[in-house]
Amino acid sequence: MAYDERHGGPYDRGRADYWYHRAYCPHYFKGATHKSEFVELANMTPEEIAEYTAGYRDGEADGGQKDWGE
Repeated sequence: MAYDERHGGPYDRGRADYWYHRAYCPHYFKGATHKSEFVELANMTPEEIAEYTAGYRDGEADGGQKDWGE
């Protein structure tokens, strides 16, 4: 399935959360990340939650995560 991979969208936020070792927590931004309206889980549609989940799972499948040099 093809997802909208725009920066700040649900799929992008899922991938970013996995990449940065953050917990699974569906959310997204309506526009630019951290510069537009934040949409939390309670206000997401089932489709948006599925997109976030797909992004997080695709990140897990790729296996790459940020090396914080610790």
